[in-house]
Amino acid sequence: MTKFVFIYHAPQTPADATPPDPEEMQQVMGAWMQWAEKVGPGMVDFGTPLAGGVHVTTDGVAPSTQDVVGYTIIDVENADAALELAKAHPHLNMPGGCSIEVHEAQPVPGM
Repeated sequence: MTKFVFIYHAPQTPADATPPDPEEMQQVMGAWMQWAEKVGPGMVDFGTPLAGGVHVTTDGVAPSTQDVVGYTIIDVENADAALELAKAHPHLNMPGGCSIEVHEAQPVPGM
């Protein structure tokens, strides 16, 4: 099995979006939970929404200009399996042109 990190991109963070009404929220969360059920025991970390990113370099600290709004970590057989799960993810149906990056977690040498 291989770990993959899904990085969710959206034009605005969930904290900046207009809050959905309770029925809409239930539908959205229901779709995410159904997707998580598809992942099954391979769900390492369901993740969480992200906001307030900070870009740190040797030159200093500045607000992040990236559109990263969340993450999930899964453990599946291979990249094809991870991509199939990403293609069926409800995040892609969110308004505004949302996308997902899929990254394979690499082993750290010597650890």
